[in-house]
Amino acid sequence: MNTYNVVIPKSLAKMGDLVLVPKREYESFLEFKKIKEFIPTLAEKKALKRAELNRKKGNYLTLNEFKNKLGFTN
Repeated sequence: MNTYNVVIPKSLAKMGDLVLVPKREYESFLEFKKIKEFIPTLAEKKALKRAELNRKKGNYLTLNEFKNKLGFTN
């Protein structure tokens, strides 16, 4: 394994934490960053909250129960 001496300018060091990553990994991150982030609407947030409450109360079907109710067989 090679060892390198790196000098970090004080101006950069004062900006906070620094992270060193391989160039290929950084480029991969930049590609990932292009993916549009999902931002739920107010209605979707309310539906999620309602679903979480139903789950907490035990008001849900397992996948197998759901399939049986729909009449599917394995």
